[in-house]
Amino acid sequence: MLVFPISKLYVRLFSILIFFIWLSGFCVESEARTMPESKYLSTARINPYKLKLEGDSLRFEVAGTIPIESVMAIRNSKLRLFYQAQSRNLDLGEIPLLREGTAFRFEKSYSILFEDWMLGASLELQFVQQKRSGEEILEKKALTKGVLAPQLMVKLGEVYADEPIPEVGAYMLSGQTDRDAVQREEFVFYFDPGQTQIKKNSAFSSSINQLDDFLQRNPLVQAIKITGLQSPESSEGKSSQLGMSRAEAVKKELDTRLSAFPDSMIRVDSRWNDWFDLRLLLRDYEGISTQRKDEMYAVVMNRESFQDQYERLVKIPGFSQVQKDLFPKLRVVKVEVVAKPRKGLDMEQSRKLNEALKNTTSGSLLTFEEWIQAAEATNSLDEKAVIFSKMTEYFHSPLPYNNMAVVRMRQAQRTLDYGSKEILWDEADRLLVQAYRVEVNPYSLHNQGQILALKGNYWEAYKKLSDASTGIQNKDLVRRNEALRGALDILRGDYKLATLRFDYEFTDPKDYFNKGLAFYLIEDFAEANAAFEESVILGRSFGYGYYGLAMIAAGSGQAEIALIHLKRAVESNRQLAEKAFQDPVFQELRETDEFFKAFNSN
Repeated sequence: MLVFPISKLYVRLFSILIFFIWLSGFCVESEARTMPESKYLSTARINPYKLKLEGDSLRFEVAGTIPIESVMAIRNSKLRLFYQAQSRNLDLGEIPLLREGTAFRFEKSYSILFEDWMLGASLELQFVQQKRSGEEILEKKALTKGVLAPQLMVKLGEVYADEPIPEVGAYMLSGQTDRDAVQREEFVFYFDPGQTQIKKNSAFSSSINQLDDFLQRNPLVQAIKITGLQSPESSEGKSSQLGMSRAEAVKKELDTRLSAFPDSMIRVDSRWNDWFDLRLLLRDYEGISTQRKDEMYAVVMNRESFQDQYERLVKIPGFSQVQKDLFPKLRVVKVEVVAKPRKGLDMEQSRKLNEALKNTTSGSLLTFEEWIQAAEATNSLDEKAVIFSKMTEYFHSPLPYNNMAVVRMRQAQRTLDYGSKEILWDEADRLLVQAYRVEVNPYSLHNQGQILALKGNYWEAYKKLSDASTGIQNKDLVRRNEALRGALDILRGDYKLATLRFDYEFTDPKDYFNKGLAFYLIEDFAEANAAFEESVILGRSFGYGYYGLAMIAAGSGQAEIALIHLKRAVESNRQLAEKAFQDPVFQELRETDEFFKAFNSN
C-alpha cells in the first residue's frame, strides 16, 4: 500500500514542469498576437466572451460576417468550428454562411455536454476550402480558451498530492460525542516594546494555566506552532530578529511542557512586515466604523511596500486609536497546539483487552464503553480495526461495524492506487450495510454518502445524505452532513441552497472554502470574501482560500490584489498553479508581465 505524503522533490519537479508548460503556452499566445491581421474572420466573435459551465453543459453563440468578395473568390469555402486540446479534437461541424447585403453572415448557437478536458481547451473557428486532396485551412481564429467552472473546485474529501490528507467518515462513539475530533487552541504571551523577555503578569499566568488544562484534556499532541510577532512601532526594531527571539524565549519558557514532544512536532517561526495579524484583530475591533475598517483593509491588501502601506494607514482617521488599542496585541508570541483527547485504559483493563484479542477468553471481560475507550486511545488505524472487529463478536451493536467502516475509509485515503481504494471502499460499504441492519442510524447513511461522493456518484450520495439528515441528534454530525450536502449542492447547480447548508461554524478550512464558492456562484461577493477569509485564517497552508480571494479581486478589476492572493495560493499549494494557468478568470492577468513575474518567483 503506497502512503502519502509525496516526496518534496517530486512536488518541486511538478511545479517546474507546470511552469514550463505555462511558459510554452505564453510563447504560443505571444506568437499568435504577432500573426498577420485577419482577412476573413476579423469580425468573428463568441457570446459569452468567456465560456461558463452551467449545469453539465456549455452554451454559447458564434457569429460574424465575411466579405462577399472573399467567399465568391474562393470556391467550395466553408466555415467550421472545433473544440481543441492537446490530446482531443471535437469537430462541432459546419456553420452556414447566409448572404446578407455586402457580406455573408454566420450565426449559430451551441449547447454541448461538458467534459473535463475542455477546461484547458480552445474554441477555434476555421475558414477552409474543400479540394480534391482534402480541406485546406485558409484562416483560423481562436475565439476563447478555457471554461469558467469554479464549482468544480469544490472539496469533497478527495486526496491530492501536496495537500494534507482530508479526514473522512464519522465515528459513532459512546455518549454520541466525537472524542476523536481534533482540538485546536491558541495561547498568547505578551512582551513590552522592543523586549524579548516575557511579561510575567496575570495574563501570563492565565495563558500558562489554559495551556496546561488543554494538554491535560488533549494529551495526543499532533503539532505545536510557536510564532513570534512584532508591531510596526519604531521601538520594535527594523528586522525580523525580534519576533524570532521572542518565539525562542517562549519555547525555552515552555521547555518542561514541551520536552516530551519531538523537535519535528514543534515549529518555531516569526512574522514581520505582515499585516495578517492586524487584519485578524480588526475583524472584532469596535473602536472605529466599518467604513474606516474597509479603508484600512484596502490599504493592507494593495501591492505597495510595507512602509508605504503604513504611511497610508497613518493618514486614515481613527488609525491612531487602532495603534493605541491593537499594536500592543502585536507584541506577542502565539502558541498554537493541535491535539486530540484520549480516553485510555488502565493496566488491568489493558490486560483484559489483550486476553480478549488473543481469544483466550470465551466472553468479554470489558464493558462496551471500555472497548470504545481502547479503540479511541490508539492512533493506529490497524489497531482500531482489530478492536472493532473483535467487538462485533461480543456486542449486537451498529457501532463496531460503522467504526470499522470509517477505518477502511481513512485507510483508502492513504493509498495512491485507485484499485486499492475501491476495494477498501467496497468493504466499508458492506460494513455500513450491516451496521444499518443491526440498528437504523444516521452515521452509517452519512458514511455511505461520503463513499459515494468520493466515487463520483453525486446524486446517489446526495440521497444518502438527505436520508441521514432526518435522524441526526449529534450536532457535529449535523454540521458534517450539511457541509457535505452543501458541497454536492454546488456540483448540482443549486448554489442558493448550498449557502444555507453552510450556516455553521467550521473547524476545517475546506468547508469555509466551499461556503465561499457557493456565495461566489450566486455573485454575493461580500459573503464569499468573508468565507474565503475564514478559510485562510483556519489554514493558511491550505491555499484554496487565497485562490478564492484572488478570483474575487480579479473579477472586480483589482489586479494587484489578485496577484498577491494568487501568489500566496500557489506558494501554499502547488496544485493550484496548473489551475491558475488555465482559469479564464485570470485571463487578463496572464497577459501582464506582473503575472509572469509572480509565478517566476516561485
